[in-house]
Amino acid sequence: MDVTPTESSPSGTDFVADALPEGALPFLNAAGWGNAVVEAIPGDASARRYFRLRRPGATAMLMHAPPPGEDPEPFLRAARWLDANGLRAPHILADDAARGFVLLEDFGDVRMREYLDAWPQDAHEVYTHAVDALLQLHRLPPGPFTQYGLAEYVREVRLFAEWYCPVQRLTVDLPGWTAAWEQVLGPLLARQRPGVSVLRDYHAENIMLVGGLDKQGLLDFQDALVGHAAYDLVSLLQDARRDVDPALEEAMLAHYIAQSGSNGALFAQDYARLGAQRNAKIVGIFVRLWQRDGKPRYLDYIPRVWALLERDLAHPALAPVARWFDANIPPALRDPAGRLGGTFAI
Repeated sequence: MDVTPTESSPSGTDFVADALPEGALPFLNAAGWGNAVVEAIPGDASARRYFRLRRPGATAMLMHAPPPGEDPEPFLRAARWLDANGLRAPHILADDAARGFVLLEDFGDVRMREYLDAWPQDAHEVYTHAVDALLQLHRLPPGPFTQYGLAEYVREVRLFAEWYCPVQRLTVDLPGWTAAWEQVLGPLLARQRPGVSVLRDYHAENIMLVGGLDKQGLLDFQDALVGHAAYDLVSLLQDARRDVDPALEEAMLAHYIAQSGSNGALFAQDYARLGAQRNAKIVGIFVRLWQRDGKPRYLDYIPRVWALLERDLAHPALAPVARWFDANIPPALRDPAGRLGGTFAI
């Protein structure tokens, strides 16, 4: 295979064949990309790696999700289902799931995040299109995914108690934590049946703008489940990585409720429930990324996530969990000015 070092990479970094994962060269040869120029793409919180391939008149993306730690099959299943149902997932050009290789359509470099950083005046239009994509997804029968049940919700939210609390040297009421969440989340379970497809990481860094503000490509959906319609809306509008104007959040929530015909009061309650669940989980995940995986940069996001969590906890539907926080988390660690991030002994 003639894998050529990149000479004009946007990142300015040359990349040679030896830096590709073992087994990539035969896979790319078989897929017809034997003359590709290869450029490494910065990674995310997972162990997956990405490479952009360039040849005359075409580009593609190589994803390496090596077993046993990674498994590309859920990604392939979700991508093909989304594509078959009119959602803009990247086309699968070739795959060798057993070795963790997937060759994908290249959506380019224009992420919703960076576009809005440059053109904040377009936020209402861009977010409206992102909510409309969720409405399109939610009008479909649920995809071939497992149920997002109470056990999974509780397992996820335990990450807060398992990672954040120990690093803050807090001894907390773990049975009470579980019981409070079961009490809070129980009422929404009946409202998520038969359910909708939940992508679970739907936010501005996983939405690509591919040819226009209304043409949005989806990424990072391999963990899709069947659950509540409010979950991905929370993921989008209570974004851990960028600030969303509360007035815009309120307008987008109202837009979704109006277009979906949902019961506004019940949907708003469930939105707060899942907002608190997701934000508590994310605090735990970001601490784990630092402690276990050596990625301290995620600590910088915690003050934003914590502020969103506190706002969700103020909703009456969260009263049992709010009481647990009052009893177990000292006020100094709940400072809305963002002192949380400074309390870690890094």
